[in-house]
Amino acid sequence: MSVVFACIAPHGAEAIPELAGDMLQAFAETRRGMEQMSEEMKQNRPDTIVLATPHNLRLEETIGVITTEFTEGKLEANGGTVRLRCKCDRQLARQILERARKLGLPVVGVNYGASEGEASCMPMDWGTLIPLWFLVGKDEAMPNVVIVTPSREIALQNLVRFGGVIAEAGEALGKKIAFVASADQGHAHNAKGPYGFHLASAKYDEEVKNAVLKNDLAPLLSLSPQFIEDAKPDSLWQLAMLQGILKHTEMVGRLLSYQVPTYFGLLCAVYLPKKNA
Repeated sequence: MSVVFACIAPHGAEAIPELAGDMLQAFAETRRGMEQMSEEMKQNRPDTIVLATPHNLRLEETIGVITTEFTEGKLEANGGTVRLRCKCDRQLARQILERARKLGLPVVGVNYGASEGEASCMPMDWGTLIPLWFLVGKDEAMPNVVIVTPSREIALQNLVRFGGVIAEAGEALGKKIAFVASADQGHAHNAKGPYGFHLASAKYDEEVKNAVLKNDLAPLLSLSPQFIEDAKPDSLWQLAMLQGILKHTEMVGRLLSYQVPTYFGLLCAVYLPKKNA
């Protein structure tokens, strides 16, 4: 079994205490969910975290697989700053690329800065840094990382297939993998937010919660494009990859938290192999 842990992790900056400012209590439920998620992942001792983020490279009609040696980032908010640097698992990244290409999936490997060494380092986006801040923090024995970037222009079923590729690649290399779907839910919960208000956001979030509670993400793949546009989530594409993981490895999901402290929904959920759940 290659996938020993999976999760849906939000990336609201205020979940991190140093970045919360006067929103510390408003994000408390999500913070507790993220801390619990971290503890459960560490108990399963993965070799590598594969994280799918919606906020890294936006490659049209293409899935990006980051092949740098390192990833590093800094995030500032509400007068606070956090920094994080992780080593990447280039071997697993290349195995994922090779297998995805054989299936004819639209993928590309992405390096940044230099071909190797310290300067081969992908800048971290907030969708990567915030979940990893909880999952690895400053732990010197932290797992290595692979970052993948879903494309919203390709068929969801291709993202499902790609999720299966991730699990198969870990299996081929004998690595224990934790998969992280970095995802915030509907972004139109508040008329004062940047995307305005639409009832579809609350309805979409309810669909995601029900999918987790019923241990079946498949119905999310059939939601209409107009509904998704109205709800304005950034989660669906990473959840499609998670669905591919779940098709490969039988896992049981558990909802840890859900809240809407500002204009977007924050949901924490963990998935464990059925025998360990």
